[in-house]
Amino acid sequence: MTAILPPFGDLLAFDAAARHGSFTRAARDLNVSQPAISRRVAALEADLGVLLFSRESKPLRLTVEGQGLFDVLRSGLSRLEATVIDIRRQRSERRLTIAAAPGFLSYWLVPRLSELAATFPDYDLRLVTGDQAGAMPEADVHVRFGDGKWSGVEAIRILDEQVYAVCSPFFLEAQERPLALNQLAKSRLLQLSATPEQRYDWQSWFHALGVDAPRKLNAIDFDDYSLLVSAALAGQGIALCWSGLLDAFLQTGALVRVSKEEVHSQRGYFATFVDGTLSRSAVVRLAKWLGDQGNAHGAAHSQDTP
Repeated sequence: MTAILPPFGDLLAFDAAARHGSFTRAARDLNVSQPAISRRVAALEADLGVLLFSRESKPLRLTVEGQGLFDVLRSGLSRLEATVIDIRRQRSERRLTIAAAPGFLSYWLVPRLSELAATFPDYDLRLVTGDQAGAMPEADVHVRFGDGKWSGVEAIRILDEQVYAVCSPFFLEAQERPLALNQLAKSRLLQLSATPEQRYDWQSWFHALGVDAPRKLNAIDFDDYSLLVSAALAGQGIALCWSGLLDAFLQTGALVRVSKEEVHSQRGYFATFVDGTLSRSAVVRLAKWLGDQGNAHGAAHSQDTP
């Protein structure tokens, strides 16, 4: 004859009451009412034909039969809880989260999503916006812009900082030609509202090229690079382009380079992850993949640059 176990809900109510020594605290733990716990325990006692708690004192005390049942139940539930935690951990380990600035995600990573998915077919990929580790602590890899020197993380370079001027061909056609740098400084310019220590603006870009630009430029500031690029595509002005970000628009001719001049620095985009991460982990492999993709672009760019 097959033994029939009591309802699992009754066993869970009994376990909670035994752990807390109180029906009230057990109810709070399981997010149910106190009478519900009392009914569950009473039903279990009726099913087993024995009392499981002595009601003569507080906190509740287990009877001999109750203690025996609790020991066996707690042992089984502990193993069950450990198994569930392990399953959930394995599930979370199959997710890779990349955090980066919206412009990097939109213009550099999204065109490579098919290759990324093919490289990590067993992982769920998640992209989130935010290029500072403190803002997105749950991300496995943060793509950050800077000099690559951040405490507590390892950094793999993806792209060097190479900055040049681009605009819509329709906007360029309306300018006096040839458009020398001193003439460029008088055009309508589009720029990020970041400080020059973070990224080049037009003043710092002209300064790096040795151009004496006017103190007051005809510049429009944007706090989002995607919005700036939309304005450039709409023929609203000339934008600074970080090499590698806008390749798709340059290849189709939606944007064109205004001149051959470009500015280089030691900064760039880096894939960063927590220092000490196991070298064989998917996180490190992901960071290296990002770096390899950047190196491939850098080699192609050096061949194209006169």
